[in-house]
Amino acid sequence: MAYSKKTEFSKIEIKASEIAKALSHPARVAIIQFLAEQKSCICNDIVEQLPLSQSTVSQHLKELKNAGLIQGEIDGPRVCYCIDKENWKEAKAIFTELFNLKFDAMKKCC
Repeated sequence: MAYSKKTEFSKIEIKASEIAKALSHPARVAIIQFLAEQKSCICNDIVEQLPLSQSTVSQHLKELKNAGLIQGEIDGPRVCYCIDKENWKEAKAIFTELFNLKFDAMKKCC
């Protein structure tokens, strides 16, 4: 069995990589943008906004949900999705800290 070195990294580094992976596809970015403009929506509304099939959109929603960026609530035969506000705040804080790192002036780079 292969050994994963993922445990060698901090919880913050692991969480940042999971979020980055979830946002690494343009369809997922589009889904996040769409959901941010809504209070909630059903999956079919999202499908109508993207040039993708229902099954493909469902896979992207699953990835976003697994990363904790969105949440879904079953409402009869449909699922209503929205941004998970608490996890979104955490993701924002993680990436704000990462992108606010200050680098010392280098004499020459590359």
